[in-house]
Amino acid sequence: MTPELTVLALAGLLQVVQILIMAVPANRQLGTGYTAGPRDETREPTGVPGRLYRASNNHFEALILFTAAVAVVSLSGQGSQVTAACAWIYLGARILYVPAYASGVPYLRSIIWFVGFAATAAMFAAALA
Repeated sequence: MTPELTVLALAGLLQVVQILIMAVPANRQLGTGYTAGPRDETREPTGVPGRLYRASNNHFEALILFTAAVAVVSLSGQGSQVTAACAWIYLGARILYVPAYASGVPYLRSIIWFVGFAATAAMFAAALA
């Protein structure tokens, strides 16, 4: 397996972990009656559970673009040390993003998000170069 595909698999597992660490506090806050029910009325967790929920949703969005970058690199045979490094940078940024978002420190999560986004963009650029 290429380094980029390995990181993609690990990023998928990170999404699983994010769902799990978000689900427990969100269920406690919203109540299992609500979360196990039809959710006809909209409720969203607040505080740290809310931030974990939003961080998980943000990773779904970032993972779509990263998956496309990995597919382009892998299917075009353009994998290199640069694209592998970008993939690892993306994963590191996404791992750091979770506690940064959960802690609520201003600007930190945005900087970390940008590092992961830039690494993904660089993978596309490297595949086209």
